[in-house]
Amino acid sequence: MNFAASTVEGPKRNLIEGSPPDTSRSASLTTTVPREYVHRASMSEVLLTDCRRVSDGRYALTGQWPRAHAFFTSADGGSHDPLQAAETIRQAALFIAHTELGVPLDHRFVPWDFAFGVHHESLVIGASPSNLDLDVECVDVLRAQDGTVEIVLDVVIRRAEAPLATGHLRFTCAPPLNTPDRSCAAVADGHHSCLRSRAAPPGDGAPYRSVVLGPAGRPGTWQLEPDPAHPVLFDGDGDDIPHLVALEAARQASAALLTADHALHVTDVSGAFVRQPDAERACWIDAAPQPVQSADALSVLVTARQGGHPVWVSQVRGRVLPR
Repeated sequence: MNFAASTVEGPKRNLIEGSPPDTSRSASLTTTVPREYVHRASMSEVLLTDCRRVSDGRYALTGQWPRAHAFFTSADGGSHDPLQAAETIRQAALFIAHTELGVPLDHRFVPWDFAFGVHHESLVIGASPSNLDLDVECVDVLRAQDGTVEIVLDVVIRRAEAPLATGHLRFTCAPPLNTPDRSCAAVADGHHSCLRSRAAPPGDGAPYRSVVLGPAGRPGTWQLEPDPAHPVLFDGDGDDIPHLVALEAARQASAALLTADHALHVTDVSGAFVRQPDAERACWIDAAPQPVQSADALSVLVTARQGGHPVWVSQVRGRVLPR
């Protein structure tokens, strides 16, 4: 696909109403951004509250994380989930693409390169919701003749002026496919969809419906089996296998390498998609520990494969702590 370079600045438009954005509301009032801009079905899963363009290619966004969340909360309920930072970065990327760069709302989010890291001391849940400030730099925008747009972003998230997370994302927004929904279909050669309801958790402490891995019959390998009815992982993303599912699979595979009396506290995740996963085909997750310099550190290379070929690769790093 041939891309042409584009200026980062683009029209800010209300793509839902087809008219300029409403600027008459008082600055003292806070609400979430429209859920359509961040590809969420539930308004409760929208994490952003505002966005303004600082200069060409630079944006200041605000957001809020609730004190309690059905998915993005630590096992003891005392800290926010590191993956919530990754989801916030994804939402910021989509919001800027739609409202600032003119990407139509029906375009698909297709991630390629991704990385994020968190400061665990800033994840501790306080007495009120966590208000966030995001600094986003749009590093590059490339446009193809078919309407596909490739965007590269760097993101810094702060909470009460303290650093909370950093992230990098390269993704494309592609026109919708003219194919029927295949998310729960079986293919003719006997390989079935990797989407199914989990019968029981694997024992790593993940909530029943949040378990995305199933047994594969060999050490260090699991079958990807996310529940397509999960209210957060599959909340209106429109993808066969959402980006958040890939991140959660990498985390669960890494944590499963530990003994039951230890837990993984993820500090950073990086990786890349070789190609987009196909929900019609079985997907296998391999986790291989990597060398580390301290006894309480863990580094794991996680590879997802379909048909024997890599689909995405992730490097998960974190601290190992007693439960």
